[in-house]
Amino acid sequence: MSTAKPHPDELDYSAVTWEKSPFSGGNDNCVELGVIGDLIALRDSKRPEQTPHLYTRGEIAALIAGAKAGAFDHLG
Repeated sequence: MSTAKPHPDELDYSAVTWEKSPFSGGNDNCVELGVIGDLIALRDSKRPEQTPHLYTRGEIAALIAGAKAGAFDHLG
């Protein structure tokens, strides 16, 4: 049985440590990930004031596995 994720606006992100890929080149053309409870928050590094998107660890693991496998190469 899965538990519903909270609405992103309901959470306090002030204590989140945001991380971005070392491949971003340091130019803010990247997304940032941070852990909040059992979830992973994802935000646009150019717009950190906007509400992040929330994903489960399983959803992020599937995304990373797909990226490693080349599933998204056609997008870049």
